[in-house]
Amino acid sequence: MHRRILAPCALAAASLLLAIPASAASFAPGAPGIGDPYYPYYGNGGYDVSHYDVRLQYRPATDELEGTTTILAKTTQDLSSFDLDFLLDVSEVRVNGTKAAFTASGEHELVVTPKKPLAEGTSITVVVRYGGVPSTKSAYGFSTWHRTPDGAVAADEPEAAWWWYPSNDHPLDKATYDVSVAVPDGIQVISNGTLQSTSSQLGWTRWNWRENKPQATYLTTLAVGRFDITTGTSEGGIPVVNAYSKDLGENDGAARASVERTGELVDWLSEYFGPYPFGSAGGYVPDTTTGYALETQTRVFYSPRQFARGSNTSVVVHELAHQWYGDSVSVKGWKDIWLNEGFASYAQWLWSEHEGEGTAQELADYVYDSHPADDPFWTVAPGDPGPDNQFDAAVYDRGALALQALRNEIGDDAFFAVLKGWPKKHAYGNASVADFQRYAEQVSGKPLAALFDTWLFEPVKPAAPAARTASVAKAATVAAQPKSWKKIEATHDVHQH
Repeated sequence: MHRRILAPCALAAASLLLAIPASAASFAPGAPGIGDPYYPYYGNGGYDVSHYDVRLQYRPATDELEGTTTILAKTTQDLSSFDLDFLLDVSEVRVNGTKAAFTASGEHELVVTPKKPLAEGTSITVVVRYGGVPSTKSAYGFSTWHRTPDGAVAADEPEAAWWWYPSNDHPLDKATYDVSVAVPDGIQVISNGTLQSTSSQLGWTRWNWRENKPQATYLTTLAVGRFDITTGTSEGGIPVVNAYSKDLGENDGAARASVERTGELVDWLSEYFGPYPFGSAGGYVPDTTTGYALETQTRVFYSPRQFARGSNTSVVVHELAHQWYGDSVSVKGWKDIWLNEGFASYAQWLWSEHEGEGTAQELADYVYDSHPADDPFWTVAPGDPGPDNQFDAAVYDRGALALQALRNEIGDDAFFAVLKGWPKKHAYGNASVADFQRYAEQVSGKPLAALFDTWLFEPVKPAAPAARTASVAKAATVAAQPKSWKKIEATHDVHQH
């Protein structure tokens, strides 16, 4: 042990420092980003949200939205100010009941300065009153608020909340939700979770939705319009709520023939991924011209274009698989997107096998053979694709191919134990690709670093297919296109802006 000797003057200085409250100089602004290298200003530092109460009034004819969002959170540092991610016009902010100063900053930041600084570990209630026309707002050159002939839809990835409620917009800060929206009588409101109640007064109907399991901000959704709403229960006991715009035209039948199978598909996926993690399931198909689908928690968003060529259960499987892989277990950072898209794509491969339209191995062989060594496809690393390639086809296809390689390496018993155990281990939390590799190694008892590096990170075509069987591993063989491929391929752009 080395004892430090302080001179008398040093002792006096130390005593003076002790007399000053430690917190006096420690209060600082929360970071304007949560620390994600892909999106430096998404999310915020300094606090953690536990619940959002979003209370809105919306006029479809003019796209006018008024709202009050109440945020329950706890500070994670001594804060002099903090940011919220938001675009609409704010009229008042209160922190723990007291008016706070606020100002807009950057592309989508709302900077809030409480009247008094907030010590680390403080429970806070933040009330934001606001209004505006969401369709007139944009950030970084785009908007995720979609007008429809009878209303609007908020659904996009990796951001969608800024246009209708203030938030800490990153998957690392998940929370529970109450969403209450008043609309003119005859208009319906669709959101996440379960419908708690509706009430009508003076020409307005208020719809109250609740999601009581942790939910990432980008997985919240809001749809306003004229819908036909169907309800039921899966054979496994999961309540199902689906909604279809009354103006889907010729896509209506195919949409219903696909989305109405949600309960069946949830039960089928449960055999692979374990118990369904939420209290309800379902989807909605609004009258929108967008081309993608999105795994909005418990209530999947589908574009009518997903069903333009007929029924498409494959896309429903993809989005429902995300309820385990992406929604219950969310990414730690956006570079971990393979944990969402690779697994949802592989669920489609399993469904193809179930339907007799091509086995997972046949699909793996086809994907491998379809891309020659000089194809840019192989330069995208699904394990860390970069923000520009976050939703590249390689993240889906090479991502699923990596899972088939893992399956062949560790065997079916260990592989399916991993598929089912992973959502249980990290339920309602966040995880990374590195976490998954460690878990797969733990379950299988095999070192897997080389396999993960080859299939997820190296920017070249691997030297051999994913453990092809001897009967098909012939140099001149080119795998035939499985019957299911076209519908699987159509899923690749489901999350593009």
